[in-house]
Amino acid sequence: MNILVLLPVNDRHRAILESSAPGEDFIYTSADAATHEQVADADVILGNIDPDMLTACEHLQLLQLQTAGYDDYLAAGTVPADAKLSCSIGAYGQAVSEHMFAMVLSMMKRLPGYQDLQREHRWEDLGPVTSLKNANVLVLGAGDIGGHFATLCRSMGAHVRGIKRHPLVYPIVFEDMDGMDALPERLAEADIVASFMPSTPETRGLANAEFFATMKPGAFFANGGRGDLVVADDLVAALESGHLAGAAVDVTDPEPLPEKSPLWDAPNMLITPHVSGWFHLEATLNNVVNIAAENLRHLQAGETLRVRRLANLPFNFKGATRRSAPFHFTAPWRKRRTLADFCSTCRDWLARPCLGAFADYYSASEV
Repeated sequence: MNILVLLPVNDRHRAILESSAPGEDFIYTSADAATHEQVADADVILGNIDPDMLTACEHLQLLQLQTAGYDDYLAAGTVPADAKLSCSIGAYGQAVSEHMFAMVLSMMKRLPGYQDLQREHRWEDLGPVTSLKNANVLVLGAGDIGGHFATLCRSMGAHVRGIKRHPLVYPIVFEDMDGMDALPERLAEADIVASFMPSTPETRGLANAEFFATMKPGAFFANGGRGDLVVADDLVAALESGHLAGAAVDVTDPEPLPEKSPLWDAPNMLITPHVSGWFHLEATLNNVVNIAAENLRHLQAGETLRVRRLANLPFNFKGATRRSAPFHFTAPWRKRRTLADFCSTCRDWLARPCLGAFADYYSASEV
Protein backbone atom coordinates (compact mmCIF):
# COMPACT_ATOMS: atom_id res chain seq x y z
CA MET A 1 0.00 0.00 0.00
CA ASN A 2 1.02 3.58 -0.61
CA ILE A 3 0.30 5.53 2.58
CA LEU A 4 0.29 9.31 2.23
CA VAL A 5 0.85 10.99 5.61
CA LEU A 6 -0.21 14.65 5.85
CA LEU A 7 0.15 14.92 9.62
CA PRO A 8 2.99 17.00 11.19
CA VAL A 9 4.64 13.90 12.64
CA ASN A 10 8.01 13.53 14.36
CA ASP A 11 10.37 10.56 14.32
CA ARG A 12 8.54 8.82 17.14
CA HIS A 13 5.23 9.18 15.35
CA ARG A 14 6.75 7.81 12.15
CA ALA A 15 8.00 4.76 14.01
CA ILE A 16 4.51 4.14 15.44
CA LEU A 17 2.85 4.42 12.04
CA GLU A 18 5.40 2.32 10.19
CA SER A 19 5.35 -0.43 12.80
CA SER A 20 1.57 -0.62 12.48
CA ALA A 21 1.79 -1.44 8.75
CA PRO A 22 5.13 -3.17 8.17
CA GLY A 23 6.28 -3.49 4.58
CA GLU A 24 4.09 -0.68 3.28
CA ASP A 25 5.34 2.48 1.58
CA PHE A 26 5.00 5.72 3.57
CA ILE A 27 5.20 9.17 1.99
CA TYR A 28 5.39 12.15 4.35
CA THR A 29 4.30 15.61 3.24
CA SER A 30 1.65 18.19 4.17
CA ALA A 31 -1.82 18.98 2.89
CA ASP A 32 -0.51 22.12 1.21
CA ALA A 33 2.43 20.37 -0.42
CA ALA A 34 0.74 17.15 -1.52
CA THR A 35 0.66 16.74 -5.30
CA HIS A 36 -2.13 15.36 -7.45
CA GLU A 37 0.15 12.46 -8.37
CA GLN A 38 0.73 11.57 -4.72
CA VAL A 39 -2.99 11.68 -4.00
CA ALA A 40 -3.83 9.63 -7.09
CA ASP A 41 -1.34 6.92 -6.09
CA ALA A 42 -2.42 6.76 -2.43
CA ASP A 43 -4.14 3.70 -1.01
CA VAL A 44 -4.38 5.43 2.36
CA ILE A 45 -4.36 9.12 3.27
CA LEU A 46 -3.69 10.09 6.88
CA GLY A 47 -4.81 13.65 7.55
CA ASN A 48 -7.25 16.18 6.14
CA ILE A 49 -6.95 17.10 2.49
CA ASP A 50 -8.80 19.44 0.15
CA PRO A 51 -11.94 17.44 -0.73
CA ASP A 52 -11.61 18.50 -4.39
CA MET A 53 -8.29 16.66 -4.63
CA LEU A 54 -9.95 13.35 -3.82
CA THR A 55 -11.30 13.16 -7.37
CA ALA A 56 -7.76 12.21 -8.39
CA CYS A 57 -7.81 9.08 -6.22
CA GLU A 58 -7.70 5.88 -8.24
CA HIS A 59 -7.58 3.19 -5.56
CA LEU A 60 -8.08 4.87 -2.19
CA GLN A 61 -8.99 2.42 0.57
CA LEU A 62 -8.97 4.68 3.63
CA LEU A 63 -9.14 8.40 4.33
CA GLN A 64 -8.20 8.84 7.99
CA LEU A 65 -9.03 12.38 9.06
CA GLN A 66 -7.11 14.20 11.77
CA THR A 67 -10.30 15.97 12.88
CA ALA A 68 -13.28 14.71 14.83
CA GLY A 69 -15.62 16.40 12.34
CA TYR A 70 -16.09 15.18 8.78
CA ASP A 71 -18.76 17.50 7.38
CA ASP A 72 -16.61 18.61 4.43
CA TYR A 73 -16.35 15.05 3.13
CA LEU A 74 -19.98 13.93 3.26
CA ALA A 75 -21.20 15.33 -0.06
CA ALA A 76 -22.00 12.60 -2.58
CA GLY A 77 -18.98 11.71 -4.68
CA THR A 78 -16.42 13.45 -2.45
CA VAL A 79 -14.90 10.26 -1.08
CA PRO A 80 -14.51 7.40 -3.60
CA ALA A 81 -17.30 4.87 -3.24
CA ASP A 82 -15.00 2.00 -2.26
CA ALA A 83 -13.01 4.00 0.30
CA LYS A 84 -13.58 4.12 4.04
CA LEU A 85 -13.78 7.45 5.86
CA SER A 86 -12.60 7.55 9.46
CA CYS A 87 -12.37 10.52 11.83
CA SER A 88 -10.42 11.09 15.04
CA ILE A 89 -13.21 11.16 17.60
CA GLY A 90 -11.69 10.70 21.03
CA ALA A 91 -8.49 12.61 20.28
CA TYR A 92 -9.58 16.07 21.38
CA GLY A 93 -11.31 15.66 24.75
CA GLN A 94 -8.41 16.85 26.87
CA ALA A 95 -7.32 19.77 24.69
CA VAL A 96 -10.72 21.31 23.94
CA SER A 97 -12.14 20.79 27.42
CA GLU A 98 -9.12 22.35 29.15
CA HIS A 99 -9.19 25.33 26.79
CA MET A 100 -12.89 25.99 27.27
CA PHE A 101 -12.65 25.41 31.03
CA ALA A 102 -9.89 28.02 31.25
CA MET A 103 -11.96 30.49 29.22
CA VAL A 104 -15.02 30.04 31.42
CA LEU A 105 -13.08 30.29 34.68
CA SER A 106 -11.25 33.40 33.50
CA MET A 107 -14.58 35.05 32.71
CA MET A 108 -15.97 34.13 36.12
CA LYS A 109 -12.93 35.73 37.78
CA ARG A 110 -12.98 38.81 35.48
CA LEU A 111 -9.43 38.13 34.28
CA PRO A 112 -9.93 39.60 30.78
CA GLY A 113 -11.10 42.85 32.42
CA TYR A 114 -8.05 42.96 34.63
CA GLN A 115 -5.80 42.41 31.64
CA ASP A 116 -7.46 45.40 29.96
CA LEU A 117 -6.77 47.48 33.07
CA GLN A 118 -3.16 46.31 33.07
CA ARG A 119 -2.66 47.55 29.51
CA GLU A 120 -4.04 50.94 30.61
CA HIS A 121 -1.87 50.96 33.77
CA ARG A 122 -4.97 51.25 35.95
CA TRP A 123 -5.15 49.78 39.47
CA GLU A 124 -8.90 49.19 39.94
CA ASP A 125 -11.20 46.65 41.55
CA LEU A 126 -13.76 45.20 39.13
CA GLY A 127 -16.00 43.87 41.86
CA PRO A 128 -17.58 40.53 42.80
CA VAL A 129 -16.68 37.27 41.08
CA THR A 130 -18.36 33.88 40.93
CA SER A 131 -17.22 30.33 41.62
CA LEU A 132 -17.70 26.87 40.17
CA LYS A 133 -18.19 25.42 43.64
CA ASN A 134 -21.89 24.48 43.90
CA ALA A 135 -22.55 26.11 40.50
CA ASN A 136 -25.01 24.45 38.14
CA VAL A 137 -23.28 23.59 34.87
CA LEU A 138 -25.21 22.45 31.80
CA VAL A 139 -23.21 20.71 29.06
CA LEU A 140 -24.78 20.48 25.62
CA GLY A 141 -23.27 17.51 23.80
CA ALA A 142 -22.15 14.84 26.24
CA GLY A 143 -19.58 13.03 24.14
CA ASP A 144 -15.83 12.79 24.59
CA ILE A 145 -15.19 16.54 24.90
CA GLY A 146 -18.31 17.23 26.93
CA GLY A 147 -17.43 14.41 29.31
CA HIS A 148 -13.93 15.77 29.86
CA PHE A 149 -15.32 19.26 30.46
CA ALA A 150 -17.80 17.86 32.98
CA THR A 151 -14.96 16.11 34.80
CA LEU A 152 -13.06 19.39 35.18
CA CYS A 153 -16.16 21.17 36.47
CA ARG A 154 -16.95 18.40 38.94
CA SER A 155 -13.39 18.60 40.26
CA MET A 156 -14.14 22.21 41.26
CA GLY A 157 -17.31 21.25 43.11
CA ALA A 158 -19.87 22.05 40.41
CA HIS A 159 -23.11 20.17 39.78
CA VAL A 160 -23.11 19.02 36.16
CA ARG A 161 -26.03 17.93 34.00
CA GLY A 162 -26.02 17.18 30.32
CA ILE A 163 -28.23 17.42 27.26
CA LYS A 164 -27.92 14.99 24.37
CA ARG A 165 -30.04 13.49 21.65
CA HIS A 166 -30.15 10.03 23.24
CA PRO A 167 -29.95 10.48 27.01
CA LEU A 168 -30.17 6.81 27.94
CA VAL A 169 -26.40 6.29 28.04
CA TYR A 170 -23.89 8.91 29.19
CA PRO A 171 -20.55 9.34 30.99
CA ILE A 172 -21.04 8.71 34.68
CA VAL A 173 -19.38 12.03 35.58
CA PHE A 174 -22.71 13.70 34.76
CA GLU A 175 -25.16 13.80 37.64
CA ASP A 176 -28.04 13.44 35.21
CA MET A 177 -28.78 13.55 31.50
CA ASP A 178 -31.78 14.85 29.57
CA GLY A 179 -32.92 14.90 25.98
CA MET A 180 -33.36 18.01 23.87
CA ASP A 181 -36.98 18.37 24.99
CA ALA A 182 -35.76 19.35 28.46
CA LEU A 183 -33.47 22.11 27.18
CA PRO A 184 -35.64 25.14 28.15
CA GLU A 185 -36.06 23.90 31.72
CA ARG A 186 -32.36 23.14 32.14
CA LEU A 187 -31.25 26.45 30.61
CA ALA A 188 -33.23 28.32 33.24
CA GLU A 189 -31.39 26.50 36.04
CA ALA A 190 -27.80 26.71 34.82
CA ASP A 191 -25.12 29.15 35.95
CA ILE A 192 -22.88 28.04 33.07
CA VAL A 193 -24.02 26.64 29.73
CA ALA A 194 -21.25 25.06 27.65
CA SER A 195 -21.91 23.61 24.21
CA PHE A 196 -19.86 20.99 22.40
CA MET A 197 -22.55 20.07 19.91
CA PRO A 198 -21.80 19.16 16.29
CA SER A 199 -23.24 21.06 13.36
CA THR A 200 -26.54 19.47 12.35
CA PRO A 201 -29.83 20.83 10.99
CA GLU A 202 -31.19 20.63 14.55
CA THR A 203 -28.34 22.56 16.17
CA ARG A 204 -27.73 25.33 13.63
CA GLY A 205 -29.06 28.56 15.09
CA LEU A 206 -30.16 26.81 18.28
CA ALA A 207 -28.53 29.48 20.46
CA ASN A 208 -30.82 32.32 19.42
CA ALA A 209 -32.68 35.11 21.20
CA GLU A 210 -35.16 32.70 22.78
CA PHE A 211 -32.32 30.43 23.94
CA PHE A 212 -30.44 33.27 25.64
CA ALA A 213 -33.61 34.78 27.13
CA THR A 214 -34.39 31.40 28.72
CA MET A 215 -30.97 31.26 30.37
CA LYS A 216 -30.67 32.27 33.99
CA PRO A 217 -29.90 36.00 34.47
CA GLY A 218 -26.20 36.44 35.17
CA ALA A 219 -25.25 33.10 33.61
CA PHE A 220 -22.22 32.43 31.40
CA PHE A 221 -22.29 30.89 27.93
CA ALA A 222 -19.45 28.98 26.25
CA ASN A 223 -19.22 27.38 22.82
CA GLY A 224 -16.46 24.95 21.89
CA GLY A 225 -18.46 22.90 19.38
CA ARG A 226 -19.49 24.54 16.13
CA GLY A 227 -19.90 28.24 15.41
CA ASP A 228 -23.20 27.91 13.56
CA LEU A 229 -24.92 26.97 16.82
CA VAL A 230 -24.99 30.67 17.72
CA VAL A 231 -26.95 33.54 16.21
CA ALA A 232 -24.25 36.16 16.71
CA ASP A 233 -26.53 39.22 16.90
CA ASP A 234 -28.68 37.52 19.53
CA LEU A 235 -25.65 36.69 21.67
CA VAL A 236 -24.41 40.27 21.41
CA ALA A 237 -27.85 41.56 22.45
CA ALA A 238 -27.91 39.24 25.49
CA LEU A 239 -24.50 40.54 26.56
CA GLU A 240 -25.28 44.20 25.93
CA SER A 241 -28.49 43.99 27.94
CA GLY A 242 -26.61 42.49 30.86
CA HIS A 243 -28.80 39.39 30.87
CA LEU A 244 -25.69 37.24 30.43
CA ALA A 245 -22.65 37.86 32.61
CA GLY A 246 -20.26 36.77 29.88
CA ALA A 247 -19.58 34.52 26.92
CA ALA A 248 -16.53 32.57 25.74
CA VAL A 249 -16.26 31.09 22.25
CA ASP A 250 -13.52 29.27 20.38
CA VAL A 251 -15.69 28.81 17.28
CA THR A 252 -17.64 31.28 15.16
CA ASP A 253 -19.67 31.37 11.98
CA PRO A 254 -18.09 32.25 9.65
CA GLU A 255 -14.41 31.58 10.30
CA PRO A 256 -12.26 33.60 10.29
CA LEU A 257 -14.56 36.00 12.11
CA PRO A 258 -15.04 39.09 9.91
CA GLU A 259 -13.36 42.25 11.16
CA LYS A 260 -16.71 44.05 11.38
CA SER A 261 -18.51 41.31 13.32
CA PRO A 262 -20.29 42.73 16.40
CA LEU A 263 -18.89 39.84 18.45
CA TRP A 264 -15.46 41.51 18.61
CA ASP A 265 -16.74 44.46 20.64
CA ALA A 266 -19.48 42.79 22.67
CA PRO A 267 -19.12 43.41 26.41
CA ASN A 268 -17.74 40.56 28.52
CA MET A 269 -16.95 38.54 25.40
CA LEU A 270 -13.85 36.31 25.15
CA ILE A 271 -12.92 34.96 21.71
CA THR A 272 -10.16 32.59 20.60
CA PRO A 273 -9.69 31.73 16.88
CA HIS A 274 -10.67 28.02 16.86
CA VAL A 275 -7.36 26.92 18.36
CA SER A 276 -8.49 24.63 21.19
CA GLY A 277 -8.58 21.50 19.06
CA TRP A 278 -5.50 21.94 16.89
CA PHE A 279 -2.13 20.38 17.68
CA HIS A 280 -1.01 23.02 20.17
CA LEU A 281 -1.24 20.34 22.87
CA GLU A 282 1.21 17.53 22.16
CA ALA A 283 -1.18 14.90 23.49
CA THR A 284 -3.68 15.67 20.74
CA LEU A 285 -1.33 14.77 17.90
CA ASN A 286 -0.22 11.70 19.83
CA ASN A 287 -3.87 10.62 20.05
CA VAL A 288 -4.46 11.18 16.33
CA VAL A 289 -1.35 9.18 15.42
CA ASN A 290 -2.42 6.32 17.68
CA ILE A 291 -5.88 6.27 16.10
CA ALA A 292 -4.35 6.23 12.62
CA ALA A 293 -1.93 3.45 13.59
CA GLU A 294 -4.76 1.36 14.99
CA ASN A 295 -6.74 1.69 11.78
CA LEU A 296 -3.69 0.86 9.66
CA ARG A 297 -3.30 -2.39 11.60
CA HIS A 298 -6.96 -3.22 11.10
CA LEU A 299 -6.86 -2.34 7.40
CA GLN A 300 -3.76 -4.42 6.72
CA ALA A 301 -5.30 -7.36 8.55
CA GLY A 302 -8.64 -7.01 6.75
CA GLU A 303 -10.45 -6.22 10.00
CA THR A 304 -13.17 -3.73 10.90
CA LEU A 305 -11.79 -0.27 11.57
CA ARG A 306 -11.54 1.34 14.99
CA VAL A 307 -14.81 1.92 16.81
CA ARG A 308 -15.71 5.24 18.30
CA ARG A 309 -14.95 5.36 21.98
CA LEU A 310 -14.84 7.67 24.94
CA ALA A 311 -11.27 7.74 26.18
CA ASN A 312 -11.32 6.31 29.72
CA LEU A 313 -14.66 7.91 30.61
CA PRO A 314 -16.86 5.64 32.74
CA PHE A 315 -20.49 5.73 31.63
CA ASN A 316 -23.97 5.17 32.95
CA PHE A 317 -27.43 4.26 31.76
CA LYS A 318 -30.24 6.61 32.73
CA GLY A 319 -32.50 5.04 35.35
CA ALA A 320 -30.20 2.08 35.92
CA THR A 321 -29.54 0.41 39.25
CA ARG A 322 -26.83 -1.97 40.31
CA ARG A 323 -29.35 -4.79 40.07
CA SER A 324 -30.01 -4.04 36.40
CA ALA A 325 -26.44 -4.85 35.48
CA PRO A 326 -26.89 -4.94 31.68
CA PHE A 327 -27.78 -1.25 31.84
CA HIS A 328 -25.22 0.05 34.31
CA PHE A 329 -21.52 -0.07 33.61
CA THR A 330 -18.69 1.77 35.31
CA ALA A 331 -15.76 0.16 33.50
CA PRO A 332 -13.80 2.24 30.97
CA TRP A 333 -15.40 2.31 27.55
CA ARG A 334 -12.36 0.81 25.87
CA LYS A 335 -13.08 -2.57 27.48
CA ARG A 336 -16.43 -2.94 25.71
CA ARG A 337 -16.47 -4.85 22.46
CA THR A 338 -19.86 -5.18 20.83
CA LEU A 339 -23.37 -3.89 21.33
CA ALA A 340 -24.36 -7.30 22.70
CA ASP A 341 -21.82 -6.79 25.49
CA PHE A 342 -23.87 -3.82 26.65
CA CYS A 343 -27.36 -5.18 26.46
CA SER A 344 -28.25 -8.76 27.33
CA THR A 345 -31.91 -7.87 26.97
CA CYS A 346 -31.74 -6.61 23.41
CA ARG A 347 -29.61 -8.87 21.22
CA ASP A 348 -30.84 -7.47 17.93
CA TRP A 349 -28.25 -5.07 16.43
CA LEU A 350 -31.06 -3.05 14.89
CA ALA A 351 -33.29 -3.09 17.94
CA ARG A 352 -35.27 0.02 18.70
CA PRO A 353 -33.92 1.69 21.78
CA CYS A 354 -30.37 0.37 21.66
CA LEU A 355 -29.05 1.54 18.34
CA GLY A 356 -30.35 5.05 18.88
CA ALA A 357 -29.20 5.26 22.49
CA PHE A 358 -25.68 4.12 21.73
CA ALA A 359 -25.27 6.07 18.49
CA ASP A 360 -23.40 8.97 20.07
CA TYR A 361 -20.97 6.69 21.90
CA TYR A 362 -20.55 3.48 19.99
CA SER A 363 -20.50 3.47 16.22
CA ALA A 364 -18.07 2.29 13.60
CA SER A 365 -15.75 5.05 12.53
CA GLU A 366 -16.54 4.19 8.93
CA VAL A 367 -19.08 6.65 7.52
